[in-house]
Amino acid sequence: MTVLKNKLGITNQVELNREEERLSKTNAKRLYDSGDISKIEVGTFEGLKQIHHYLFNDIYEFAGAIRDVNISKGNFRFAPLMYLEQSLIYIDKMPQTTFDETIEKYVEMNIAHPFREGNGRASRIWLDLILKKEIKNVIDWDLIDKNDYLSAMERSPVNDLEIKTLFKNALTDKINERELFMKGIDVSYYYENYSEFKIEEL
Repeated sequence: MTVLKNKLGITNQVELNREEERLSKTNAKRLYDSGDISKIEVGTFEGLKQIHHYLFNDIYEFAGAIRDVNISKGNFRFAPLMYLEQSLIYIDKMPQTTFDETIEKYVEMNIAHPFREGNGRASRIWLDLILKKEIKNVIDWDLIDKNDYLSAMERSPVNDLEIKTLFKNALTDKINERELFMKGIDVSYYYENYSEFKIEEL
């Protein structure tokens, strides 16, 4: 497995994972505390790019840039490169006024997987921003088991009922609670096997 080219010149995967977690979590904390999060465009690919760039710009040249390779995870192949830009235009036009519409849009964005790395972590922030704006709720990620989430997401392109149920049961109206956001970042990273640092200790 080749280590992703990075701005830090790291060639060891374990070390890169550690630095990626530390730096991008620090950036996620700053995104919230600086108020920059309120400047993010809600529900568009442009907004997702802004989040991704904010989190990963210290680490990767490709932060906020559409991937230029085909990628897969396990047996699942994400949107082929040749259709990716078209997919993103389609997703931008998808409605997001209800809970169901928003989750359907999130599932489509996950299938698109527009970035080389860091899609899940950026898009979970993106999802919460849509829910906050449209239905005055966010997800309490602490209430969603990692394995339940991953298997529901894996099945979501075929059937999104499972992921909708998981999310619906974890909704909260504490949309401006800093602690909830920070805890959510830690859980989001844990889903991707990054759990060396607690965000509040950075």
